[in-house]
Amino acid sequence: MTTGTTVELHHILEGPEDAPVLVMANSLGTTLRMWDGQAPELRERFRLLRYDHRGHGGSPAPPGPYEIEDLGRDALAMFDRLEIERFSFCGLSIGGMVGMWLASEVPERVEHLVLCCTSALFGPRELWEERIRVATGQGMDALVDSVIERWFTPEFFSSNPEEVEKAARILRETDPEGYAGCCAAIRDMDLRDRLPSITTPTLVISGAEDPATPPKHGELIRDSIPSAGFEVIPDASHLANIERPEIVTRMILDHLAPVLRQER
Repeated sequence: MTTGTTVELHHILEGPEDAPVLVMANSLGTTLRMWDGQAPELRERFRLLRYDHRGHGGSPAPPGPYEIEDLGRDALAMFDRLEIERFSFCGLSIGGMVGMWLASEVPERVEHLVLCCTSALFGPRELWEERIRVATGQGMDALVDSVIERWFTPEFFSSNPEEVEKAARILRETDPEGYAGCCAAIRDMDLRDRLPSITTPTLVISGAEDPATPPKHGELIRDSIPSAGFEVIPDASHLANIERPEIVTRMILDHLAPVLRQER
């Protein structure tokens, strides 16, 4: 059951006021800062809106469990408050799940869609139930090591310790009840039936070495959304936008080029 009530999401809105809007949604256990590698270039061209899901960063953590619909309706309420009617949307992991929900729920509002390292059905249920138990019973410290090793390749771990520690600190500081609520949303999610109805121009991006949402998850989304494009980034795990920031930024810009041309 959805909660039926929305929360006011923490967000950053920047870039030219007359530019087309691009919304960016974070992964489970991160914040809007995960897009710091993309933001400087994107905000030159777009009205860039980054936000924290409920239970993450500066957004409230209402009692759970949550559903993907709850997160999607939070985002819609934010767009309405900001008087944003149409937007392109880029989400990673749970952010991509929200993107799929939005594009199928309010197709008239979503101009272009980028789905990074995400899934339409993310099992097994037992994994999420265990994470919920650990987060609520032992706290976030007990989850950090096992989660972080799925976020980055071993090569990135050894060569970028500061980036890894920054991500670990954000995960450690995530509200455990909010994290558990979002784990429940992923556990109970099945967006496969919604995918064929998505008419938004869509790009699906997978990390070649992502153990959480391997490329076969991206292929299923690509095969289910009419005319969707699909790219696999080599030497990248789950947080591919942090490991390979330039490549992800270029893919986003290339996919959204028609939106920028329409504005001229």
